Amino acid sequence: METKHQRSIPESTDILGETLYSLRLNGLMYAKSELTAPWGIDMPPMNGKMMFHIVTHGCCWLRFPDRESLFLRPGELALLPRGEGHVIASEEHQEGKPFFDIPVKKLSERFEFMRFGGGGEETLLTCGVLSFDHAVGQKLVSQLPQYIHMKSENGQLPGQLQPLIQLMAEEAKFLGTGGETVVAHLADIIVIQAIRYWVEHAKEASKGWLGALKDPKIGKALAVIHAKPESAWTVDRLAEQVGMSRSGFSARFTEVIGTSVKQYVTEWRMSLARMKIMQSPVTLAELAEELGYQSEAAFSRAYKRVMGVPPLRKKG
Repeated sequence: METKHQRSIPESTDILGETLYSLRLNGLMYAKSELTAPWGIDMPPMNGKMMFHIVTHGCCWLRFPDRESLFLRPGELALLPRGEGHVIASEEHQEGKPFFDIPVKKLSERFEFMRFGGGGEETLLTCGVLSFDHAVGQKLVSQLPQYIHMKSENGQLPGQLQPLIQLMAEEAKFLGTGGETVVAHLADIIVIQAIRYWVEHAKEASKGWLGALKDPKIGKALAVIHAKPESAWTVDRLAEQVGMSRSGFSARFTEVIGTSVKQYVTEWRMSLARMKIMQSPVTLAELAEELGYQSEAAFSRAYKRVMGVPPLRKKG
């Protein structure tokens, strides 16, 4: 169903950028740490959360229970998209003390300061735990690797990461007026830039849904679905939008995405519905109209079919 407020669909749309925006990162906790060798911190798993470590001075090891350890140099970033448990330490085999057993100074509701270790060589870290909207972000996060290691070459990180991390280091060093807000926003941008860089350069990102974001035809189809989810999208209409035959587009879409056009449109609509429900009071009638359903009942049936539970009503 078309709404009375129509938007023109641009010829070129940043589908990856739109998808990363839909991830809706929300910082739960940030920590500035001054660590002196020997030291080790055992980070518990945080399922459904992202964790990151940025080395602003010195170096350290990131150790996992079932794969090769990572060595982090000054300015480098390690992102754990699914919040896997790990040990971060001054030496590769250094034992870690449970994170929640280490005293911290709470600087604000979301920002902590930790000083820990044996008094030797110093390492400075800025770390964080981020949440994201599962309904929208899960599709992206499920296809990311268990960790993303942004390595420096000749002391420089790729893309825009270097100046962003340098600015974060300066803000975290003094944490002056408004510093917490600046660090939080910079952290979100740095994480998104790291994911973007991985998606654009990693061979693994050329397959499945991630690969579809970069496909000139299927990517454009995703663009118009995302831009106008309320529209009555059919295989015929989308094929016309991207300049393909109906049969060729249908086969290509299912091959690349792994699901039919109809199912993808429905799942995307329900992802948006869940995000709207979580963000602000909204009625089922409003959601039904915004997402192209003729009635509350039709919308509710679709939501329960995709999400497994009926939509939560919120008072207007």
